[in-house]
Amino acid sequence: MKILDDLLLTLRQGDIVKDIRCGPFQLAVLTRSCGLASTGNYGHHQNHAPVKEAGTLMEKEASELAQMSYSPSLLEAAIGMATINSLLEIDQERCIRLNAGDLLAEKGENRKVALVGHFPFVPELRRVAEELWVIEQHPHQGDFAQGMAESLIPQADVVGITGTAFTNHTIEHLLSLCRPEAYVIILGGTAPLSPVLFDYGVDAISGTKVVNPEATLRCISQGATFRQLKGIRLLTMKR
Repeated sequence: MKILDDLLLTLRQGDIVKDIRCGPFQLAVLTRSCGLASTGNYGHHQNHAPVKEAGTLMEKEASELAQMSYSPSLLEAAIGMATINSLLEIDQERCIRLNAGDLLAEKGENRKVALVGHFPFVPELRRVAEELWVIEQHPHQGDFAQGMAESLIPQADVVGITGTAFTNHTIEHLLSLCRPEAYVIILGGTAPLSPVLFDYGVDAISGTKVVNPEATLRCISQGATFRQLKGIRLLTMKR
């Protein structure tokens, strides 16, 4: 996971962890700012603890918590990604107020689009794209199973990849499937708004900046989905 190595090298050392909130859909880590990640589907855990050191994570430095992004446990890796997102120095001058659905619709109009992850804007995107292939771990009707990524992504003119591909460590493989001329977007609350991604063939990152941590943490603690979160700003950073 060289892409994680490179992200971690950009982070400042010595920050403390002020708060961690983990809801059923989203989690947040508060350091000098607040970072998000999707909890994803971390599966059956009757005899397995998804977070081995649950209850003691606040005792770690933020940089140590960020190292959890390498964990084979999806929930631990999500905590690591939220920590990375909390520590990133986002250059807001490089960002615009644009959400991923609108960007994909703009770039994907009358073109072949592969979307890794099923997002709420899929019906709108399907109306404008020449062809839309939604590749999903738990497919909805009309979606394709994960195993189809190998054959579908190389055909696409535009590729959208969920930020949770960092959490399940498939991001580098998925990027390797994209044609050099394809327009590639990383999207979602887990997506790190870092220019490091541009070194890996990414053209745009549609992520999230928390502007009111108190409101965001409260929503997560009360079981909010991403669309229910308050105190966030949707930003897109382009190459």
